[in-house]
Amino acid sequence: MGTRDDLLAAAKLCLAERGYARTTVRDIVSASGTNLAAINYHFGTRDKLLYQAMLESSSTAVQQILDSLPVEHPDDPAERLRAFLQRLTDSFTTDTALWSANAESLVQALHAPDIRTELGAAQGRARAGLSHLFGDEPGDPAVGAVLQTMIGGLLLQWLIDPDHAPTADTIVAGLRALAERTGPE
Repeated sequence: MGTRDDLLAAAKLCLAERGYARTTVRDIVSASGTNLAAINYHFGTRDKLLYQAMLESSSTAVQQILDSLPVEHPDDPAERLRAFLQRLTDSFTTDTALWSANAESLVQALHAPDIRTELGAAQGRARAGLSHLFGDEPGDPAVGAVLQTMIGGLLLQWLIDPDHAPTADTIVAGLRALAERTGPE
């Protein structure tokens, strides 16, 4: 690995161990075996490095969930959605440090316009990727938007009160009920 990759790996480790706000440049430099100038050279700022690390970590986690979905029910969208949401909420409890740092970093982005722009672009890519959950080519952008919205809402609920956060079955049942009540366009 090169210095840039060492910094990213160290930032991911620090985010998982310390969270976003508590990760310092000294932490990253110590964990990476590099120097402060390397952060500035490769990323410009600590925040840009941490956002890149967070985007990569979150994207990898969601992609692993998507890749692990069962293929037993390829023609059953409700079951595919339930499986996705179950694996997602499982990851909220098994990888709480990653998801806590993710939520924390989103709040920090409100104070950094350039990072907000980058994050907005990443959210667009995430919606596009999620739009393919049901195998549609091309994916439905509305599906991607709903899924991304659900992920954000579920994440906060599971981080704050996991004992009372909605389950995958509850979400699927709620979506069914909404679809029945709102009917076709």
